[in-house]
Amino acid sequence: MSKTITKPAKAMKKSGTMTAKRKKTLMLLTMVAPGAIWLILLRYLPMVGIVMAFQDYKIYTKDPTFLNNLTHSAFVGLKNFKFLFATSDTWVMIRNTLGYNALFIVLGLVISVTFAIMLNEITHKFVAKTYQTLMFFPYFLSWVVASYFVQAFLDPTRGLLVNLMESWGMTPIDFYNDCGPWPFILTLCNIWKNTGYSAILYLAAITGIDASQYEAASIDGASKWQQIKYVTLPHLKTMIIILFIMNIGKIFCADFGLFFNVPLQSGPLYPVTQVVDTYVYRAMMTTQNYGMSTAAGLLQNLIGFICIMVANTIVRKIEPDSALF
Repeated sequence: MSKTITKPAKAMKKSGTMTAKRKKTLMLLTMVAPGAIWLILLRYLPMVGIVMAFQDYKIYTKDPTFLNNLTHSAFVGLKNFKFLFATSDTWVMIRNTLGYNALFIVLGLVISVTFAIMLNEITHKFVAKTYQTLMFFPYFLSWVVASYFVQAFLDPTRGLLVNLMESWGMTPIDFYNDCGPWPFILTLCNIWKNTGYSAILYLAAITGIDASQYEAASIDGASKWQQIKYVTLPHLKTMIIILFIMNIGKIFCADFGLFFNVPLQSGPLYPVTQVVDTYVYRAMMTTQNYGMSTAAGLLQNLIGFICIMVANTIVRKIEPDSALF
């Protein structure tokens, strides 16, 4: 009699466990759904447009829908990729894109980690929050707004810096016609706008470090610099490497807003402000060739993917725990 009762009881228990698992799975899927839908609609479905990179894409007036244009445009192979390398500006834009991005990655890493450590050392909460807010605020400003800030300093007639140079008896620099200062100006603008965001990420990692490790280091006689060197930085190593790998993937993609808006599109500055993104935009506005812009974007992403894979492979061999995947 007991056996006949036990089997249904086990079956009911198993059924209850499966129901609980299904509910948990459904709850987790519901939480993931918005992000997954966004990823599919805005990241995966638009990949169909990659075909444009190999077409002479035309817009047909009778039926100007994207699908009709895509199916009726002529296939031209790799012709759209040639325009990136068939101009005298090729070396300039590639040099500027890679050079600026390499500089931004290195300086951004060093300065962001430094500011994160400094913010962590502030004991007064109100002061710490104030500094964090002030540093984070520029990240939310568009480059259009930032360009007006820069112009307030560099304008040849009313600029603050220009007027100061005149009052000090110096010859004012015509900033929007002189290439010399712009590598420093663009680097400073990038650091000013993005350091706060990166510093907050590193600060979050620092606050997660067990305070007992600092206490033990202090008891052992470690100075503040030694605590940073042997406690803080080792805990930040994984995050630093992961963010570095992800930034390497964008090394062939320039910040369009920075290079397009801040120099006010001044032609004489092209030797130091022309990057791949601005060149492609200006070329597309002139030729109206959407296939060329798509080809440039595809090439940028392929190079970025290769850079991420190479960097991650190197990191995985040296420091497996810090690899991205």
